[in-house]
Amino acid sequence: MPLLTRMLNAPLSIDVRRGAVADLGNLLADRRIATEGRVAIAVGPGQGDQIAEHVRASLTECEVFQVDGGTVDAAVSLGSSLRAGSYEAVVGIGGGRTIDATKYAATLSGIPMVSVATNLSHDGICSPVASLTHDKGKGSFGVVMPLAMVVDLDYVRAAPPELVRAGVGDVVSNFSAVDDWLLAGEECGEKIDRMALTVARTAAEALLHQPGSIESDRFLTVLAEGLVLSGMAMSFAGDSRPASGGDHEILHAIDQLYPGTANHGELAGIGAAFCYHLRATHLGDGAERLAEIIACLDRHGLPWLPEHVGLTAEQFAAAVQYAPRTRPGRYTILEHLGLDEAATHKAVHQYVQAHGG
Repeated sequence: MPLLTRMLNAPLSIDVRRGAVADLGNLLADRRIATEGRVAIAVGPGQGDQIAEHVRASLTECEVFQVDGGTVDAAVSLGSSLRAGSYEAVVGIGGGRTIDATKYAATLSGIPMVSVATNLSHDGICSPVASLTHDKGKGSFGVVMPLAMVVDLDYVRAAPPELVRAGVGDVVSNFSAVDDWLLAGEECGEKIDRMALTVARTAAEALLHQPGSIESDRFLTVLAEGLVLSGMAMSFAGDSRPASGGDHEILHAIDQLYPGTANHGELAGIGAAFCYHLRATHLGDGAERLAEIIACLDRHGLPWLPEHVGLTAEQFAAAVQYAPRTRPGRYTILEHLGLDEAATHKAVHQYVQAHGG
């Protein structure tokens, strides 16, 4: 008998609106996530403490833990505390680093995690991947995706603007990731999950020409939902493929070679734009998408040139050369072209010259 249905992992609840944090206690109870109120709250720097106090009032029994950055050590330490405390669930409150560390800790301890995002810098707020720093750099780790997702727009609006608009770069980079996945299917016979691909691309399409800015609740809602959809696409695929291609290889290379250059979403946008430059100049396809992405990044005050994040063309070229090493076995436009050092430098200088005006 043919299989006519498919079971897909998705959060029990996604709540994006003003005042959403006030209902967190009800969410945990109504969804049977924490029936006895034994909840751990993991907070990072910034607004986490303020939200934790807000949440604490609606929970019967909870304990707050400080997360010391987005590192493997911090996540393992939190995981040990969660196992020792017999908690029903953990609520991760903060930006991408705090939520990634909490996801990893929740996975280690075998309890559900609820994500409360205070900024919209990247799709880690609702993905099955945690990007964490360790003694050899930064790595991506498979984790269980959040069981529920809360984005309170009041708190998002209070976050540094650069950490909110950065998510735009991460969402539009889905275009590059999806096209790289299709390329791998054509060239290598890689299996493509069309549902995951569709969800990732739809998230990017919804945001690309969205009017308004991060000053608008309507825009912030589309951005937040786009990040959530990107995370769900990765969950459907069981892999980061639908939201991570050559664009993220470049991002991770910059993180390793020039740590602290810029945040995740900003680098994802630059990587996506450059990958479409390669497609346009070497494959004769992608020029229109490249123009759309640069226009979107420019409209929201995001970087698209190496110099915008303090890198020289030579440094960026070195990162592009190094990029395939960050995801061994992944086939993208970078692996497809296999440009040598001289050709890479030429491509970067052409990109800067063509789009630096």
